[in-house]
Amino acid sequence: MAKLIGSKGAYIALSAALVATVGAGVTAYSKAVKTAGESYDLNIGSAEPLDVSIPDTLPTDLKQTGVAKDKPSDSSSQEDSSSEPPLEVKTQPNVMPVNGEILQPFSGGELVKSETLGIWKTHDGVDIAAERGTPVRAMNRGEVTAVAEDPLWGNTVIIDHGSGLMGYYYNLSSGVAVKEGDSVQAGQTIGAVGDSAEIEAAMASHLHFGLKKNGEWIDPVNYINPSSK
Repeated sequence: MAKLIGSKGAYIALSAALVATVGAGVTAYSKAVKTAGESYDLNIGSAEPLDVSIPDTLPTDLKQTGVAKDKPSDSSSQEDSSSEPPLEVKTQPNVMPVNGEILQPFSGGELVKSETLGIWKTHDGVDIAAERGTPVRAMNRGEVTAVAEDPLWGNTVIIDHGSGLMGYYYNLSSGVAVKEGDSVQAGQTIGAVGDSAEIEAAMASHLHFGLKKNGEWIDPVNYINPSSK
């Protein structure tokens, strides 16, 4: 009996030890799980919140497309147009410097025989018959750029009429009524017909009147009165 009890006691002691061991393991596992959970909760709580705010402006590639927009003014085209030569503006009516017969017309670059020199040359203006002393008028408003005594053309007045137009009044008398820098109006007297042009001395009394447009000789009569041709 003593042996039997001794054996059972050993088994009971062993079983108790096992139960104690298992219980300790379960307790340790539960504690570990609880600790892990608390650690997880702490990590979540300490994490920075996600930024889910909506920005005030959207990126360029997300903006709405296909919306009509006002086109900016093309300032470059305005600059190009402003750099173009201004249109000619006649602020006053053109007038013939003197009234009379055309003794020698504008030759338009063709050669004609000079009555005085006896040679063939271009005639770059018009010779308008007029008695000596006849008042010579400015064709239009402008500024006197030169008053001179030319060795061939005699007493001369040159007027800048604007828009690239220059007037040449040759064969005047010595009593010129204007000076360089003067402003004149259409029809204003600038001098009188004379006989000072040696290059046309063989001709009857007249005014030699020439016009240049942008540096090129043009027909004065046709310019003043386009319907004359």
